[in-house]
Order: sequence, then C-alpha cells, then structure tokens
Amino acid sequence: MKFLSWKPLFIAAVLIAACIYLLPTINPGWWPNKNINLGLDLQGGMHLVLEVQTEKAVESKIDSIANDLMGRFRSEHIAHRGISRVSGSQLSIRIKGTENIDKFKKLIKSDYKEIVEVKSSTSNEITQYLFEIPEDSSKYIKKLATEQALETIRNRIDEFGVSEPDIRIQGENRILIQLPGITDPQRAKDLIGRTALLEFKLVDDSHNVQAALDGTIPAGSELLYVVRTDPETQKEVKTPMLVKKQASLTGSYLTDARVEIDSSQFNEPYVSLTFDRKGGKLFSRITEENKGKQLAIVLDNKIHSAPVIQDKISGGQARITGSFTTEEAHDLAIVLRAGALPAPVLILEERTVGPSLGADSIQKGLFSMYIGFILVVIFMIVYYKGSGLVADIALIVNIVLIAAGLAAFQATLTLPGIAGIILTIGMAVDANVIIFERIREELKIGKTPRSAVDTGYNRATLTILDANVTTLIAALVLFQFGTGPVKGFAVTLCLGVIASMITALIMTRLIFDFFLINRKIKRLSI
Repeated sequence: MKFLSWKPLFIAAVLIAACIYLLPTINPGWWPNKNINLGLDLQGGMHLVLEVQTEKAVESKIDSIANDLMGRFRSEHIAHRGISRVSGSQLSIRIKGTENIDKFKKLIKSDYKEIVEVKSSTSNEITQYLFEIPEDSSKYIKKLATEQALETIRNRIDEFGVSEPDIRIQGENRILIQLPGITDPQRAKDLIGRTALLEFKLVDDSHNVQAALDGTIPAGSELLYVVRTDPETQKEVKTPMLVKKQASLTGSYLTDARVEIDSSQFNEPYVSLTFDRKGGKLFSRITEENKGKQLAIVLDNKIHSAPVIQDKISGGQARITGSFTTEEAHDLAIVLRAGALPAPVLILEERTVGPSLGADSIQKGLFSMYIGFILVVIFMIVYYKGSGLVADIALIVNIVLIAAGLAAFQATLTLPGIAGIILTIGMAVDANVIIFERIREELKIGKTPRSAVDTGYNRATLTILDANVTTLIAALVLFQFGTGPVKGFAVTLCLGVIASMITALIMTRLIFDFFLINRKIKRLSI
C-alpha cells in the first residue's frame, strides 16, 4: 500500500492542473490564463515567405567603408579624386600623386582589412585601385543580414501584438512568417517589409533644385522628395529637395520611439525620438554647428520633414512630424524601436487564410476526431467489457491532458495537430490492449483477479515503455527539425505519448486497485 499511496495524489494533482489550464479555453472569464492557441490553418491569418536582398547588405558595407574613408582621407591629408562603389560590391578609389600612395596603403592595411585589392592602374598621376570584400566575408555578411532581418521582424511582430507567430529562416536568405489571427494583412505587410532606415541629412541649399531635377546633381548631394497627401484631393504630392548624401546622424543611435500628441497642432500625433548618450552628443553638435540650416529627417529615402535649426538641441530628443494617423504613427514607432532591416526584403509568397476556412477546418477535424473516439470507445466496451470502460475513461482523461498541455506550454494547435490527437487515441488504447491481453492470459491459467492484474501490469509495463519512448524520440526529432504542419503534428504526438503513459500505466492501474482491493471484487469483467 505504501508503494501505491503516491498514485492517487499524483493523478489528482495532474487532473487539477489540467483543469486550471483548460479553464480559460472553456471560458476566458473564469481564470486569468492563456487559452489554447490555434494555428494559421484553424483560425485564419497570413502566410508570408520573404527574401532578404542580401546583396544590398554587402553594398551597404561597401558604402559604409567609402564614407568612412572620405573622413579618414581628410584627417590623414591624403589627396584623392573620388571614392565610389562600382559593379555592385567593388570599391573604386582614385589616389592623386605618388606621394600619397604609401600613406594610403598603410591606412588600408592597418584599418580596412575587410577589403582586398583586386587590381590597380596609373594614368596622369592618378592611381586607381579596385577593392572588394572577399567571398568568405561576403557570405558572412549575407548570413548575418538574414539573421538580423529575422530578429528585427520578430521584434516588430512582437510589438504588433500577434499571438504565437511562427517566424523562421528557410534556406540561405528566406524567412517564413505565419501570423495567425491577423485581421489587417496589408498593415502587417507594411510593418514587416519596411526597411525603416532613419537618417538625418543636412539640406543642400547652396545648389539649385531645378538643375538637379534636370540631371545636374552636385557631387556629395542627392535628390530626395518630401511626400505628402493632399487633404482635399487625397492624392500624393511630391516636393523635391536636395540634401547631403552623407547622413549626419542615423537611427542606429535610437533608444526609444514613442507616439505623442501635439496639442498645438490640432492634436496631431507625432513620433518622439530619444537617442543614446553618443547619439545625443552628435545631435547636439550637429544642431550647434548648423544653426539656420534645414535638417531633413529621412526615412527609407523619403523626407518626412525638414525643420530649420533654430538653436542647439541638447538632451538627445527629436521628433518626426507629418500627416500621420494615430495608427501610422504607432506603426512607425514600432519599426524605429525594432531597428532598421539590414537589407530590403521582397515578398515571394503570400497567402491569406480566412476565418471561415479556419472554422471549416476545425469542424471537419473535430468531426473526424469524434468519429474515431466513438468507434474506439464502442470497440473497447464490446471486446473488453468492464475493463474496456476503464480504458475509455483513461482515454477521455488522455485527451484532456493533451489539451491542457497545449495550453500550459502555449503550443499551437494545427490541423495536423488534430491528426496527431486522433493517432494518439489509437495509441492510448493500444497500451491498454497489451495489458488486458496479459491479464487474460493470467486469468486463463487460474490466477485470482488481483494477482492477474499485478502480473499483467508488471509484464506489460516494460513493453509499453519501450514502444512509447521510441515513439517519443521520433516525435521530438520531428519537432526539432520539422517545420509548419510537421511540427504541429509532433507537438500533439509528444503530449499524447506522455499522457497515454500516465493514463495507461498509472490511472487504469489505480482504478483496478480501487475495485479489487477496496471493494474486494472477486470476478474481473474482461
């Protein structure tokens, strides 16, 4: 009896915990906990496959090196005739005069080991060098860009408030995204796909904008547009503006971005920015040195505003204003907080599952589960009589434990997951069938019911454990390496295997002991 004393307590604890975790699914108002999450195929939502344009990440690295070299050439007094990216991922550097070549080579060798020289040529005292990023480094930059894009997108989606999103890398540069329960797919796409590269650039007011529109863009400047929506016609209006190509400050120094309301401008929302310590110092210096000039706030090559710097701005605070709705300002704050994507992303595949299709899938999946459950219950009662009823009770508890496990671990129930539950129904009674056949053999040789049950369980336990553990290992492998539907199937299979071992080896044994020991039943219905 001492050996058996832990079983009622264990089963009671498991059932109480299962009920607690299932209460929110039955009625969310009964218990402050999360209910069972339904997958994309059951509740509807969005399925996206994105391709990260990793070549752009390599090009951005080249551009960054070029901009950095510009500053170093000025500080090291190295005369040159231009630094530019050519052929996508190669860097062309033109050095003036032979006296600057040694200083240039020493600088490259000491501080720019990430690029290697491809070739060089000299003409009219101008030596042109062609550099590129080595293949191994290029692959690493591309891999890192994909991983950073994954984390950035995950941060954006988490702040967007999607329950149980499925976000993972596929292949070398693709990202799979499944967003169950999304009601506004277009807004989600805009949020995910926006690069969100924030830059502060000084406006070039020393050159003519019209000349730039005609094709004469001065060196070191670029032509961008202020995009506004006309409140009367609701048409997009673009105003050209010439700005310095090199950003004075970028969003990499941001620590926070929040939506605020401007009470002085008809309660219009704007995005308040907070920089870190270094960014705050840079912003303070920029505003101090450029009083009276316009500073354009550029997001993804679109100018949101270009206020005139009236005075030095300290404290590391700035704002982005524009004709925002509250929703647009909120989404902008999300992408700025999450950070810019390291490279643009392209939507390769998009599918939207409507809630009605999901409801239809649930109905058909549950109907098949009901049919399978009823047939198994009837078979067990007809073939094993009273003992079959014990197995059916254990089967009901088994399904309850699976549902509770899904809620407790916040796993996602998918249509293949329902298939896993149906398979588990068969596997759960299979363990009882092995035990019952053992008990029948013992009864045939004349043993008492109590002795037959003891021997049947003892001899069948090892066989059941072997079968279930091997199935559990296979399910865990599917869960670890599977994706999408395979993973959903593996989740319920893992929970089902564990639940069936609890119900078949502990719960049914407890029921038999209750009737054979406490009620002293002399005949076993099997």
